[in-house]
Amino acid sequence: MALKKKPVTGMKDILPAEMEIRDYVLGIIKDTYREYGYSTIETPCVEHIENLTSKQGGDNEKLIFKIMKRGDKLQSALDESKWDEIADSGLRYDLTLPLCRYYSNNAASLPQPFKALQVGSVWRADRPQKGRFRQFVQCDIDVLGDASNQVEIESILAITKTLKRILPDNKLTVRVNDRAILKGMADYCGFPEDKTMDVFITLDKMDKIGLDGVKQELLDNGYAQESVDKYVGLLGAIKNTPDGVRELGQQIASVMDPAKAENLAEIMETARAVTTLDFNLEFDPTLVRGMGYYTGTIFEVSMEGFGGSVSGGGRYDQLVGKFTGQDTPACGISIGFERIITILMDQGFKVPAKNVSKAFLYEKGLDAAQFRKVIAAAEEERSKGHKVALAMMAKNKKFQKDQFVENGFGEFVEFYKKDL
Repeated sequence: MALKKKPVTGMKDILPAEMEIRDYVLGIIKDTYREYGYSTIETPCVEHIENLTSKQGGDNEKLIFKIMKRGDKLQSALDESKWDEIADSGLRYDLTLPLCRYYSNNAASLPQPFKALQVGSVWRADRPQKGRFRQFVQCDIDVLGDASNQVEIESILAITKTLKRILPDNKLTVRVNDRAILKGMADYCGFPEDKTMDVFITLDKMDKIGLDGVKQELLDNGYAQESVDKYVGLLGAIKNTPDGVRELGQQIASVMDPAKAENLAEIMETARAVTTLDFNLEFDPTLVRGMGYYTGTIFEVSMEGFGGSVSGGGRYDQLVGKFTGQDTPACGISIGFERIITILMDQGFKVPAKNVSKAFLYEKGLDAAQFRKVIAAAEEERSKGHKVALAMMAKNKKFQKDQFVENGFGEFVEFYKKDL
């Protein structure tokens, strides 16, 4: 039986043209983030199953690729039909949970606050579709140990600068909210305390079903008409400006400290005041973010030309405490790297040439001395910082050159026996 040549479903082979774009984009991401003082770290792709299933990852916990125990431990679990105990680890579904384990294990050796830059693959057993794979790269920046809103402000500045450097002509919109405001709105409208997360799940569908759809689903789920009407009315009247945030804070002051709203308004105003970039910054009271670990400010970034968000994150001040027993302020944001690459590929993007790129094509049948001359000529060009590919001339030279052009080689030098 022949071996299968296609990748496993949800995975993909990456061809050289795309790999060049990926390397280029990663370079911009890392260089920009380092300007803000982030340090590169790396965590293992495999995590303890207890960590991955700790109810911090929202729906992603349903998508874990679990790794079975090995040897006698696996056999023992199978013999005793303990199906829930056959896995002791799994592939990470994001970079945030592993970061908190990393920080908890190494905090004594790390600067405080700690600014981490992570780039790595994550895995989710999701349904594959365009721009979404079961293995994909995430690019995260996180700050641990700083409770001030400087973290959120700089996160917005760093992410918008990065995206603008990658796609300068695409319009950006940053939407912000706060988990405290979400809960305050639900409490103000009289929803049961133990049902607020269920209300958020419905609210999160706003972009798909609209305000009327949210209202109907809440009613269908059995919530009181009075609470639903009050909630829908509140949502419909909110302005997406900093002043709109403050007004909402005052309106629900009986159930939430208005300082929460003031903090978010300050983040918006400061980011807008100091940036030199053109992007929209809006308060979105329907923004939820699915991860269970978010505790405060949350944000998402959307980009013209691509549906859904291309970046998202927020504050998760209680996740480190799950490991250490002591809460540590933390906040981070992630770029949807694969979605960015999809946009660039769809646009026919070509990586800007930094150096001269040449293809040296030599005639078949050169003797050893002639071949050495060709290689020496290529080495001389490389010593000047030029990119040189060396190849024997193909029968279909036009097709061969077209392939080189496709991979960024714009100049050709041909070597023939008679000239060497």
